[in-house]
Amino acid sequence: MAVARRTERGIALEELSGIRDRVRLRRHQRTTHSSWPFHQLGTFIQYKALRAGVPFLEVDPAYTAQRCPVPWCGHTKRANRPDRDTFACRRCGFAGPADVIAATNIRKRACVAWAFVSMPVPAPTRGKGDATPARHPAATGSATRCEHPGRKVGRSRPRS
Repeated sequence: MAVARRTERGIALEELSGIRDRVRLRRHQRTTHSSWPFHQLGTFIQYKALRAGVPFLEVDPAYTAQRCPVPWCGHTKRANRPDRDTFACRRCGFAGPADVIAATNIRKRACVAWAFVSMPVPAPTRGKGDATPARHPAATGSATRCEHPGRKVGRSRPRS
């Protein structure tokens, strides 16, 4: 939290709900993995971020480890992960550690989501010929407006 506050950055996590259903484990790892409270970890990080005044977002984790982070590529395929630890894009050839690639994609999704969440609310404009202000969705509290930094943000792109 101290580094995020000092550098004026936020914290982004993937949504940790349903992680037990998404991950395959070896038999000897199941007990340790099942006893770890993922939701509690996310809640603690969110609490600490709000307490420190650091922006916090949860983003959709879909395909973060399979999508190429190169801006002009963006190729998403299961074949981009030849094994658990490695990422190699089949289209452009970009390669690297799978965890770093997934973290980069989570960061990109958070940046896109934060642009919409922190979008300024336009000033209400007056309707034609009357004294009542016209109603705009952003001015009345639409989904693009964030009331507090700890709001969950949905999927940034629809699944294909």
